[in-house]
Amino acid sequence: MIPQWKIYPRSQGHSTIYLQNAVTDPSIYVGEYTIYDDFVNDPRDFQRNNVLYHYPINHEQLVIGKFCSIACGAKFLFNSANHSLRSLSTYPFPIFFEEWGLDAEEVGDAWDNRGDIVIGNDVWIGYEALILAGVTIGDGAVIGARALVTKDVPPYTIVGGVPARPMGRRFSDEVISRLLELQWWNWSEERIADSLEAIQAGDIDWLSRQGGWPPETGNRGKGETNPQENVLFQIE
Repeated sequence: MIPQWKIYPRSQGHSTIYLQNAVTDPSIYVGEYTIYDDFVNDPRDFQRNNVLYHYPINHEQLVIGKFCSIACGAKFLFNSANHSLRSLSTYPFPIFFEEWGLDAEEVGDAWDNRGDIVIGNDVWIGYEALILAGVTIGDGAVIGARALVTKDVPPYTIVGGVPARPMGRRFSDEVISRLLELQWWNWSEERIADSLEAIQAGDIDWLSRQGGWPPETGNRGKGETNPQENVLFQIE
């Protein structure tokens, strides 16, 4: 577990933070080891600069899982940014209730409420990507730089563009299923550290067989299937 006082994972620089220890808003939940990097602004101001239109009146949440990597300028746009499309006019009359003699309790009628933003575990969100309210991004997904994410993203899927569309899957259906079953991000720190060689090498066979624990020899099994054979899409 990361100590609450520890903000920076690297002693060499302060552009990257453990996001969990920089967020104070109780409606923003961030899992352990998730990082945010910002070389433009102070990354500790994430909840002010990157979580936008996020007001208590909507009772909405931003949920980010463990071991996510969030690049500089990625933003999460919540419901109050949505002018209502149910109305014949997009003008937000309910916000100016005093001007128009409307009920102050009905301010929320000015926008369409699409719900929370939920980011799974081990998700990579690229530079200046924009995630809209109501979106759920599955475990292991990759969001391309400056992508506009308007719809849910399945686990281990790569999306990009405006609006974001699937560009491919990171692994085969079998490998994805095994990763989702293993949920290595929920293992203990010791278990993850002992399994890093297999994780980084993409050796799902070894990882599955050992349940995350290295063999007694301390080395990955030789003669394994090339882990790259399981990859359907790679980013150059």
